Amino acid sequence: MSQIRAHAISYEVDGQVFEGQLVYDPNVEDPRPGLLMAPNWFGITESAIQTARQVAEERRVVLVADLYGAGVRPADAHEAGAAMAPLKEDRELLRRRMLAALQALREQHAVRVDPQRQAAFGFCFGGTCALELARAGADLKAFVSFHGALDTPDPAAARRIKGAVLVLDGAADPLVPREQLPAFAAEMSAAGVDWQLLSYGGAVHSFTDPDAKRPGVAEYNARVARRAFAAMDALLDEVFT
Repeated sequence: MSQIRAHAISYEVDGQVFEGQLVYDPNVEDPRPGLLMAPNWFGITESAIQTARQVAEERRVVLVADLYGAGVRPADAHEAGAAMAPLKEDRELLRRRMLAALQALREQHAVRVDPQRQAAFGFCFGGTCALELARAGADLKAFVSFHGALDTPDPAAARRIKGAVLVLDGAADPLVPREQLPAFAAEMSAAGVDWQLLSYGGAVHSFTDPDAKRPGVAEYNARVARRAFAAMDALLDEVFT
């Protein structure tokens, strides 16, 4: 993984400059699948880039989306909450930012991305972002949410979803209300979406994040993380074939 490169990609949304991180192996010349990654509520961090490196390897290109704008990098939970709140309240704004990041991935010239093999995934708040990108009608093969909230103010928008949807949920997650699961299932089924929801017993919020250390609330679970990433890999292999 030492050859994996990460560098900034700038783009604009509503006149504001954003700066994502493009992650890829520069030694591979053939077109590769392109993935848009929405990080957790802290936005672009070294930890987020490391996760992108692990997902990319030599097989894929990953753009870590900038959710808040260039230079807006929350230092603590208070700042993260303040940066996230406007996007949770205004899902159209959230969708515009995700769509702009997707366009930046498609228009960058640093590495060749296969236009027929593209998907999005995200973690915690980023999982919500990935699902809202799906509801925005983005033309992608798959959308994957890791321990993200499933609610939306616009469930009818599920009819716009064009790719497969995979939700990876901690069954003991106290930060994603359990009533969201049947509501999400009903939303997806009513829209005829190809969807899956995997709920992992004993897992709480942030089960893929090695830095999550709030027992019973947000806590890393290595076994569940392996299973969840394997589930995403299996879906991507399927939809990209």
